[in-house]
Amino acid sequence: MSKAGNASTRRIKVDALSRVEGEGALDLRIQDGVVKDLKFRIFEPPRFFEAFLRGRDYSEAPDITARICGICPVAYLMGASQAMEDAFGVRVAGTLRDLRRLVYCGEWIESHVLHAAMLHAPDFLGLDDALQIAKTNPELVKTALALKKLGNDILEVVGGRAIHPINLRVGGFYKIPARDTVRGLAERLKWGIEAARGLALAFGKFDFPDYEYDYTCVSLKHPDEYAIHEGRIVSNRGLDIPVAEFLKHFGEEHVAHSNALHGFQRDGRAPYLVGPLARYNNNFDQLSTLAKATAKEAGLGRTCTNPFQSIVVRMVETLYACEEALRIAEAYEEPDAPSVPLDVRAAVGHGCTEAPRGICYHRYELDKKGRIKDAVITPPTAQNQKQIEVDLLGVVERNLDLKDEDLKWRCEQTIRNYDPCISCATHFLKLTVSRD
Repeated sequence: MSKAGNASTRRIKVDALSRVEGEGALDLRIQDGVVKDLKFRIFEPPRFFEAFLRGRDYSEAPDITARICGICPVAYLMGASQAMEDAFGVRVAGTLRDLRRLVYCGEWIESHVLHAAMLHAPDFLGLDDALQIAKTNPELVKTALALKKLGNDILEVVGGRAIHPINLRVGGFYKIPARDTVRGLAERLKWGIEAARGLALAFGKFDFPDYEYDYTCVSLKHPDEYAIHEGRIVSNRGLDIPVAEFLKHFGEEHVAHSNALHGFQRDGRAPYLVGPLARYNNNFDQLSTLAKATAKEAGLGRTCTNPFQSIVVRMVETLYACEEALRIAEAYEEPDAPSVPLDVRAAVGHGCTEAPRGICYHRYELDKKGRIKDAVITPPTAQNQKQIEVDLLGVVERNLDLKDEDLKWRCEQTIRNYDPCISCATHFLKLTVSRD
């Protein structure tokens, strides 16, 4: 802290955020008890995925975009595939659709458990990492690791391997998973339901910081199910649009302190929230009976406006994903064909799915041979960045009495509420070159 006359300035810097995916930092300056500057900095270099998709065949997009993220590759595989299917006027239904939902459940399970138990829970226990949790509560860590492995195994059974699955394609799959192999997941999924419930109830006992915000919650919504891989885009403010209208309502902008674009609502340039809280608040009624009961026992209401409780919401969603995976696995019969036929043509297609961190939007323009002329990919962390900074400001203003190290910890905890996938957010920075 520095003083000049009666003025005092506190500067808090987090040069490299820990327990998040990717590379980011935080700069905070407080003067005379007022926050004067706050920046959630993303300094990870841009990766230009949209640019090098141009000229590629439509069939390459799912596997290329999957490399954006090793934690949630299915979000990109499926979003890109559905955008191409939209362009070609085809729809994947029946058992193939069920398999897609099953593999997405696997991704939700492994990603949610990794974040909640290994990366976020230490914040609420005053510990540096999950290794310290293992010293005092080894069973919790063992359960979390086994549950994460269950999610990975679903990815392997349906997708061909746990990291960057290779069996998904535009129109469906390359190979039909064997009936016995898929049904063989059932007993472990029954265990997974109870394990996820136990973790949700354990995390519900954490002491959550006192912070609430009236979020604009944006998510997918489906008439028949808790939206995971299909639906319309809705908000708790009355928005209800098809995926193809996403760019009419949401935009992105450069800010000087970030190598990723910041998402905003075009109506007023306001921030908005995507991810578990948004899904939960918009779709609570479509959760299973057990998931709703578990949420209540863990201290959640029908809506949740405390971002620190997102760790509980993630585990409620994990429980639901295990239930959905069990339902699909027990009823699985091998389909007649692994994919649907495609009519390649010049067109524009849109796709959107619920990555663990929120909606992930794709738009592709194709020529008559199915080559990509233009690509737009909007990942969830980019959409959340403005809201993250709003939360940081609110949390800091409520905790100015904390010592610098404690305030730094609280700020990092606030960012980790979002499970930010920073690498995902830095692939699409626009590059303009002017030559005279």
